[in-house]
Amino acid sequence: MSSRPASLTRRLLIAATLLLVMTPLPSHAADKIRLGKGINILFTLLPADVAVAEGIYAKYGLDVEIITLTGDAKLQAAITADSVDMGFGGGPTMAFVSKGAPEIAVASLVGAPTSFSVVLAKDSPIKTVDDLKGKLLAVASNGSVPQWLVRRLSIHQGWGPDGIRTNATGAFEASLAATLTHQVDGFMGATEAGYQLEENGRGHILVGMAQYVPDFITQVVYARNSFLKEHPDQVERFLKATFAGVAYMKTHKAETVALAAKQLNQTEAVMSRTYDYEIASISSDGSFNPKAVEMLKDSFLDMGILQEKPKDEMMYTTKFTPVKP
Repeated sequence: MSSRPASLTRRLLIAATLLLVMTPLPSHAADKIRLGKGINILFTLLPADVAVAEGIYAKYGLDVEIITLTGDAKLQAAITADSVDMGFGGGPTMAFVSKGAPEIAVASLVGAPTSFSVVLAKDSPIKTVDDLKGKLLAVASNGSVPQWLVRRLSIHQGWGPDGIRTNATGAFEASLAATLTHQVDGFMGATEAGYQLEENGRGHILVGMAQYVPDFITQVVYARNSFLKEHPDQVERFLKATFAGVAYMKTHKAETVALAAKQLNQTEAVMSRTYDYEIASISSDGSFNPKAVEMLKDSFLDMGILQEKPKDEMMYTTKFTPVKP
């Protein structure tokens, strides 16, 4: 009996096997997450941008779309409308979470408010913090971190929560324009913006806010409740990737400064100065500092948002912290 049929069969099997080996397996689509950022100009909110640029989210099987908003109020509206799944927003917003807002804090992102300062126009008559009594400062939105910091500064000075008035102008550009045209006396805003104004000779920083509230939670990571319930694995991977981005930032100054300059439309000199001042305030693992949590609760009472301090579990969950990328 001829061996040709058997030989042919073996050759066909070998060819089929090679074809299977050489054919790439179908790749699974990355899970899409929509991230809302409540403020568009802060260096301390760059971990997500770094994680996108360096392909870190992709390594965790995620496709993250960053949606820039103008203030915490807009972020809360986007979460309520299911327009975003996760959010980088102000710590004081946890007061509204405790009152039933449809999200919960899943990690602390920024501690002391190094990213916020009182910024004035170059020709402002205000020379010291004492000169701020009764003055009007622009803030991003009502109920935002900048507004609370203005009130905290006023309370610290002994003027009560309304000793310095505020005007919610929305985006940073509006606050800056109002300051330079003297419609307001200054603004509570990004420290890096103050550095930029100093660099181009149009303004200067009067005082930074970190000294007034060293134990604080300036920014947190929020998850929409329904998204967390349906996709806890994606929330966990998102946090791991985000804090891997933080780790990259803390060990790659030159690369971070270059990306920050491009992302925030600033000079590298301004971003280098900002990096040195602010990088330590970004959390490395998302843990909630108990003293900072208590300061937040005090702020809720100071501002009259709540009548009593809420329980921790009404504001945040520690299920995912400390984050270990």
